[in-house]
Amino acid sequence: MGYTNFTTFKVQIDNGIGWVTFDFPPVNIQGLTMLADLDRLAQQLESDPSVKVVVFQSAHEEIFVAHADTNFLKDMSHEAVSRDDVELLDLQVVLERISKLPQATIAKIEGFARGGGHEFALACDMRFAARGKAMFMQMEVGMGILPCGGGASRMARQTGLGRALEIVLGARDFDADQAEAYGTINRALDADEIGPFVEDLARRIALWPSASINATKQAVLESIDRPIEDALRAEAYWLYQATSQTSALTRFRWADEQEAQFDMDNQRTWPDMLVKVQEIND
Repeated sequence: MGYTNFTTFKVQIDNGIGWVTFDFPPVNIQGLTMLADLDRLAQQLESDPSVKVVVFQSAHEEIFVAHADTNFLKDMSHEAVSRDDVELLDLQVVLERISKLPQATIAKIEGFARGGGHEFALACDMRFAARGKAMFMQMEVGMGILPCGGGASRMARQTGLGRALEIVLGARDFDADQAEAYGTINRALDADEIGPFVEDLARRIALWPSASINATKQAVLESIDRPIEDALRAEAYWLYQATSQTSALTRFRWADEQEAQFDMDNQRTWPDMLVKVQEIND
């Protein structure tokens, strides 16, 4: 499957990892062209289990992904609509599709990620940002609107209501360390550390079965706003999806028959043993 002919980014597939590098001069603006590219990328990834992790990064020295292009926002209706008549925006639809990909998605942020660019990062599963380079902001309230690509709803799920409102209503820049404190990113890393860290994490995740990665991700997504009883049922549902598509039961039988789970050396070296277990397949 070829990941070519995109206008706003380039894609390289390497050992189960899709490296997506935004490269859309002059500022990686998030317009209809980028949304169309992302939608087509998502369509391909949804049916490609050979890709297990997708890392989004930028070729621009100062920008990850810029804000949404004002050209398509300026044509919005002046008329308010009822809740029954409202339709999702293209930005919302595409970013939701990115958020539900079967692959693990990682945003490696080494520049400005404001407005829609920040909302894109929030739609990814994990976010890592470089100190001294990454900068975040939601500026929409100052323009007379509100974040409309998940910046209000996803951020509240990440940070809690008070923090989300501080970020959105304050409409100020905040850096990688502040983002880590807010909870909008996983970690702030020094500029020379972020590349090796993200690559190591992506390569480790890419070792696991694609069905297990997807089942884990979907169970977590389902559990966010459900009562615990419903969340546990979702966990059980996705467990069976995983065991029906992976070598999990074969590996469990091996661990039992070889008494591997009772070996103290194995208990001490679980991270390494887990890699070796990938060799056991049906």
